[in-house]
Amino acid sequence: MTGKSVGATVSTEERLAEVLAGVVDTEEVPLDSNFFTDLGADSLVMAKFCARVRKRDDLPTVSMKDIYQHSTIESLAAAFPDTATAPPRTDTPSGAASGVESGVESGASTGAGTQTLLAEVLAGVMRTERVPADGDFFTDLGADSLVMAQFCARVRKRDDLPTVSMKDIYQHSTIESLAAAFPDTATAPPRTDAPRGAAADVESGPQTGRTSGTGAWRYVLCGTAQLLTFVGFSCLGTLALLRGYMWIAAGSGTADVYLRAVAFGAVILLGLCALPVAAKWILIGRFTPRSIPVWSFAYLRFWWIKTLIRTSPARLFVGSPLYVLYLRALGAHIGKGVTVLTRFVPVCPDLITIGDRTVVRKDVLFSGYRAHDGRIETGTLTLGRDVTVSEQAVIDIGTSMGDGSQLGHASSLHSGQTVPPGEAWHGTPARPSSVDYRAVGPVECGTLRRGLYSLWRVMAIVLIYLPLTVAGVDLLLTLLPQLNAVVSAGPPVFTSLAFFLETLVASLVVFFGGLLVGLLTVNTVPRLLSPVNKRGRIYPLYGFHYGVQRAVTRMTNIRFFTTLFGDSSAIVHYLRSLGYDLGRVQQTGSNFGLLVRYDTPYLSRVGKGTMIADGLSVINTDYSSTSFRLSPATIGAKSFLGNNIVYPPRARTGDNCLLATKVMVPVEGPMREGVGLLGSPSFEIPRTVLRDSRLDHFGRGEELRRRLAAKNKHNALTAGLFLLTRWLHFFALALIAMVAVDLYHVFGAVVFALSGLLSLAFSVGYFALVEWASMGFRRLRPLYCSIYEPAFWAHERFWKLGAIHVYMQIFNGTPFKAMLWRLLGMRIGRRVFDDGCATAERTLVGIGDGCTLNAGTVIQCHSQEDGAFKSDHISIGANVTLGVGAFVHYGTTVGDHAQLGADSFLMKGEEVPAQARWSGNPATALVASDRATPERHQGETRESFTDS
Repeated sequence: MTGKSVGATVSTEERLAEVLAGVVDTEEVPLDSNFFTDLGADSLVMAKFCARVRKRDDLPTVSMKDIYQHSTIESLAAAFPDTATAPPRTDTPSGAASGVESGVESGASTGAGTQTLLAEVLAGVMRTERVPADGDFFTDLGADSLVMAQFCARVRKRDDLPTVSMKDIYQHSTIESLAAAFPDTATAPPRTDAPRGAAADVESGPQTGRTSGTGAWRYVLCGTAQLLTFVGFSCLGTLALLRGYMWIAAGSGTADVYLRAVAFGAVILLGLCALPVAAKWILIGRFTPRSIPVWSFAYLRFWWIKTLIRTSPARLFVGSPLYVLYLRALGAHIGKGVTVLTRFVPVCPDLITIGDRTVVRKDVLFSGYRAHDGRIETGTLTLGRDVTVSEQAVIDIGTSMGDGSQLGHASSLHSGQTVPPGEAWHGTPARPSSVDYRAVGPVECGTLRRGLYSLWRVMAIVLIYLPLTVAGVDLLLTLLPQLNAVVSAGPPVFTSLAFFLETLVASLVVFFGGLLVGLLTVNTVPRLLSPVNKRGRIYPLYGFHYGVQRAVTRMTNIRFFTTLFGDSSAIVHYLRSLGYDLGRVQQTGSNFGLLVRYDTPYLSRVGKGTMIADGLSVINTDYSSTSFRLSPATIGAKSFLGNNIVYPPRARTGDNCLLATKVMVPVEGPMREGVGLLGSPSFEIPRTVLRDSRLDHFGRGEELRRRLAAKNKHNALTAGLFLLTRWLHFFALALIAMVAVDLYHVFGAVVFALSGLLSLAFSVGYFALVEWASMGFRRLRPLYCSIYEPAFWAHERFWKLGAIHVYMQIFNGTPFKAMLWRLLGMRIGRRVFDDGCATAERTLVGIGDGCTLNAGTVIQCHSQEDGAFKSDHISIGANVTLGVGAFVHYGTTVGDHAQLGADSFLMKGEEVPAQARWSGNPATALVASDRATPERHQGETRESFTDS
């Protein structure tokens, strides 16, 4: 490098060599030895080396990209200026020094143009003397999205430069065009990262003292009350089921037993559906717009009602007129001819108004509340007449949609937004669009049709499903004498060896027999039913054709099977057996992840060489409030789809496309091919993902065949371990249940409360142990490797064996959720409120004190990009709020008291400053004009729902 003395270079080499020697545990390392081929280090070792270097003030910041580009100490030291004259470290900006980049002092930059300043910052990020102003960031300079995210973060720290987002980077991919897109720094608008004046409180208006109600004693009392609630309901529920079964079994003859089963099932179904309605009106009355401190008594009442509403069997009637009646009984203002297809039940129905003939499609989040800065905020949500809300949309409180308006898929309305009548909006946050999302017209669907369909749904449950369940239990007890003795009034039998052996046999028969029966059913029954509905034909809702389509969807989307076969070569054969058109498969061993959903497999096609990550939801059915139509959905060849993507049938994407995480797939415009798409609404980015050249040879020729065979063996063993761990868990729960029934005659109903608590505690502890065992009882470390390397296979095993997420949902909104995160290795602070956050790599996540995590929030520490896998840490500061449905990617840092808006996507490598408000997909800093008007209703109305 120019201007660097030989002595200074040697000094930097010696310091780097000293650090590396400590990492690899040797006395010294040769300066000219290759890290990988000569020293035998791997990506994990070198990531640790980079971390230690970053902690040294006398050494420059070194990244894994630097390691791969300069793979000896000698070349690595030569790539950086001497530490004595190096620019100040930018990991933590300090005072005026934050304006210095790449050796250019802040005073020298005064009066310099925006283009020059941006070039200096990028040169500092890329460890080079200069960058050409007309060089494309990706194709000419070789940068990737992570490098450019770091560039954006450094630009945001400079007061003499405008705020630059990743969307700006993709739209203006040279320094020259990027600088032209912004005014000169002399006239640049004020920086908005830090809040100013009244605009500081973005989404909830004036704060009312976030420490109110969050004292330790309220935290403990609330958790204790929630625990007692669970114990009480476990006791009452189990006792009711046991008494009911005994009453049914006492019947004389088959007809009498059947009638008793029907009567008992009807009473239980009606009672469980009516319970949340009665409890809501007694404990709450009507929900009103207001703010509730978490952990307060008012919050406890809110949590009781939320839990009852979301665990009610009324969820079985989603997509039917009965579900609309249930919401009306809870207080929702819903007009005639409304169809609600989302499985996410609104919690504050009094605040929700839906006009006539409106349709709310699959996976829409519109709860009527949100958590913000340690408080629960409830607010109104109004949908006019003839409104269409498309799949996977998020509607925040304080929003409205006029008559005849539309909201696109993967879009969101933020607090304060109003869609005018007749307009279509899309994006996050939503903005006007010219797209018509009403893909199917209305048909005649009268009251009689709705009534008959509702009657059939109830009769199917009461007359068929519940009696069959009772018959199954009765058959099991008849075949196993020791288990049959359990329900008699005789002495306890659980101490006998025969009891354990017969429970073991019963669990084997039920678990593996049910597995085989399930596989046979999903591969035959849907094939027999599917020809009933023809593609392209419009059918009315709530009839025979609609019932068939709903049945096909349920039977072909069993999560247990996709988890069993996903992330392996077996998933291709499973999906093809269901009816998916996969063409000529190019096997990668990871063609599909663990979570893949479709409306129907028979109209879903995936091209050759395409890889799909987790969370894909393919939409094959277009809905209006009165009709539906099946349409084919085709994913092009040689493409890659990231996480949490909803893929509509009208998608305008062809071959060789990269669809980024949470992207809104376009349904208008030209067919996209050979490009990448990012954001909502989506915009084009380079298709090619920059990967280190050392990964390329894994995916070619003989090396690919050899490693794929090894991966298949590893995945097969993982599938076997998956079945073994699930069966052992099933056996243990069956044993606990049978012992409880056996001791009921001795200790009474209290034994059921204890057994329910024991079952939950065992499940959590068991799967926590399984998860730690799958990690080798060590914390995960950042990875950068090929999907054909054993390190990735081990990570796949970690994903598949973990099942604790199912039980984590029980603890949403309780102090126990944070305790379980700690048990699983997450570094999490005190009194964190978690209303439904999901994260896989818990040991890579750090969350500060007093954070608020909303329902549907995802914190994901990894990504798979074609054949490369990457994972890294995520650091979230204290008192941070992550909005409903927000997604935080790996390698990110969120400062204290920052906020991330609803449905936002924080891209990898981003750094959100303290106190900042970010929103959008991809997320960017909000300016004052973008921030929602403070909601006047917060804390005004108390009525019957007041704090204690």
